Amino acid sequence: MLNIQGVNVIKLGNVEIIDTFAELFPMWGSRILITAANEKWAKTAAQVATGFASSIIMSPAEAGIERFLSPSETPDGRPGVIIHIYHKTRIMLRAQILTRLGQCVLTCPTTATFDGIPEAKRKLKIGNSLRMFGDGFESNEELYGRNMWRIPVMEGDYLIEDLMGTKKAAAGGNLLILAKDWKSGLKASEDAVEAIKQTDAKAVLPFPGGICRSGSKVGSLKYKLAASTNHFYCPSIRDKVPESKIPEGVKSVYELVINGMTLDDVSKAMKAALHAAAKVDGIVQITAANYGGKLGKMKVYLKDLL
Repeated sequence: MLNIQGVNVIKLGNVEIIDTFAELFPMWGSRILITAANEKWAKTAAQVATGFASSIIMSPAEAGIERFLSPSETPDGRPGVIIHIYHKTRIMLRAQILTRLGQCVLTCPTTATFDGIPEAKRKLKIGNSLRMFGDGFESNEELYGRNMWRIPVMEGDYLIEDLMGTKKAAAGGNLLILAKDWKSGLKASEDAVEAIKQTDAKAVLPFPGGICRSGSKVGSLKYKLAASTNHFYCPSIRDKVPESKIPEGVKSVYELVINGMTLDDVSKAMKAALHAAAKVDGIVQITAANYGGKLGKMKVYLKDLL
């Protein structure tokens, strides 16, 4: 381990890995399986249902796609997609699940919806609420070994599981990728996102394409805001910020934000992402954001990912 200007640094190839940690906070999470007649419609429903859900700072929820499933992996033998939805409280999470499933999945051609964490001790009455759209013509049935509601719609029937599991999850895992230019930084970030998809981590990246170009800090120096730009990591104002954390030669920074069902899921995703990003030419440094415990007490140390 090296010490550069008072900061401990671990070298991974030519990339500096800062000896620091990502600070995570608890949120209530749900894991939901959407199936459809083909991958196109399963993907469409999942994408729409997880829209406008990048950060709880301003979005009504945090959400993302975990993975695609083959027909052999789903209860009804059709292609599927697993999505996650997160919120601060169970009440608010339930409202978001109802809204997103009701407006984005029930309306989408050929879809059905199943609980993705049947082992969860806490359950939300989602199917039981959405079934009222059937206006009294809905029916409760045992299908695929699950308690399902059959809701008549113009296409045919929409099937949704009665109860959806929820649990305390880990949110806010992150990596900051510092690059010599935006092209190499974006390439490393894209490779990191793909590496996470290849793991079995029950994790999602809620920002567009899994990548955030506008990382934030808690609070604001000038305005009454809950969060504002992370000026320490903005290369264009390096000369204006005495405490800037931008090294010489860094012109672009991207952030990956990761939520998962457990802390281990987030750690696994972060490890895959870190190693993938470090392989790209033009990456100078990889670090993580933390806020002195203002967000949460869970930590993932980058040195443990090596």
